[in-house]
Amino acid sequence: MSHNTVDTTGDATPAATPRPGYGRLLRTPGAWTFLLPGFAARQPFAMLTIGIVLLVQHTTGSYGSAGAVAAVTGVSMALFAPQGGKLADRFGQRAVLVPGVLLHTASVTALIVLALADAPLWVLFLAAVPTGASVPQIGPMVRSRWAAVLGGSPSGPGPGSGAGSRSRGDASLLPTAAAFESVTDEFTFVIGPVLATALCTGVHPAAGLIAEAVLTLAGGLLFAAQRGTQPKTGRRGEGGSAEPRVSALSVPGVRVLAISFLGIGSVFGGMQVSLTAFAEEIGNPGVNGLLYGVFAAGNMLAGIVCGAVAWKIGPRRRLMVGYAGLTLAASALWAVHSVPLLAGLGLLVGLCIAPALITGYTLVESLVPASARTEAFTWLTGAVALGQAAAVTVAGQLADAHGASAGFLVPLVGTALALVTLIALRSRLAPKVSGRVTARGKSHREPVTVD
Repeated sequence: MSHNTVDTTGDATPAATPRPGYGRLLRTPGAWTFLLPGFAARQPFAMLTIGIVLLVQHTTGSYGSAGAVAAVTGVSMALFAPQGGKLADRFGQRAVLVPGVLLHTASVTALIVLALADAPLWVLFLAAVPTGASVPQIGPMVRSRWAAVLGGSPSGPGPGSGAGSRSRGDASLLPTAAAFESVTDEFTFVIGPVLATALCTGVHPAAGLIAEAVLTLAGGLLFAAQRGTQPKTGRRGEGGSAEPRVSALSVPGVRVLAISFLGIGSVFGGMQVSLTAFAEEIGNPGVNGLLYGVFAAGNMLAGIVCGAVAWKIGPRRRLMVGYAGLTLAASALWAVHSVPLLAGLGLLVGLCIAPALITGYTLVESLVPASARTEAFTWLTGAVALGQAAAVTVAGQLADAHGASAGFLVPLVGTALALVTLIALRSRLAPKVSGRVTARGKSHREPVTVD
């Protein structure tokens, strides 16, 4: 049983534990065996959308068309990623990842060839579908591995192999792991867009996507080779019964988080297109990568801080505060017209993303059983991609018709709608735990709502 102290407002404060920290986290046995290849394998994810936008805009001359093709990729990923996560939970990460990276490499190659051949827009849409559907979900897979080694979930090559083991990790480090993963994600978003933009503008318009395909293939296969730390599957193994399979989307809290993560996707997509359009408007395309890098750096810095803090308020409240701050920061983007001011405001927006993103992923640990966590993480990642796809499309159309300033309205609207959704449905984000609680000076056992 867990032991919690509940105040009269209903917040649950965990019992005293050693202060979380990245040093403790990174000393977890086996962590580095999946962290290093995982970092290499997720790098291309940050290059895909901007690479498509820059290539298709070059060949068609339209941000609207470029955004639409990128949007099809994002929608396809959002629809297929959870299915890949479900298959990974059932059959193992390697079984899904190896064919996935091969298909993705071939699909990106086909999209590049078609774009350079001036294929009709509908043909690019068709090519974008398998490109998005096959995006390897490295981030969710790494998060599932953290959950396995920290939370005591079985890990190993597969059922019946005898190689799996039960982790003795410290479950109190799960929020720190979520923060670490957010920092890692955002570090890739510091490097990825800058690298893709530099390759597309300095080498060839297709160079960014070519690099994305090569890195996906090499990094994905290297990550798939790390079989010792992958979570065991949900299938029935020899000599024992597996945990019953549950769809992650059947958990109400996961549905609420997925909807709210659409707002985070709207920030990423809206910023990518609008910053690109802004750089074109001022006649300095190269500044796009710098501006987006500053935005992503803010997210990364905030993530570092979040993971090092021993929070005294519950995750639901942190989520509300994070989204409120994000909405407020995004509200001024459309009115800024200078590079220094836009860089500063972009940094502030980035600083506000990490708390919301990290807290959402942390809540999954308490809402979803281990047998469905990879699927749950991919629903959230897919929701970000779907929000990004919609934002890229709308922001592209607005930038074509009214300029970059209009495109910056997209992050504001997306985050505001997500905040309203969270406020209305916040009760569904409270996992029920049973433990000994203290309320109004009385000690007894009762269900506790963790806020």
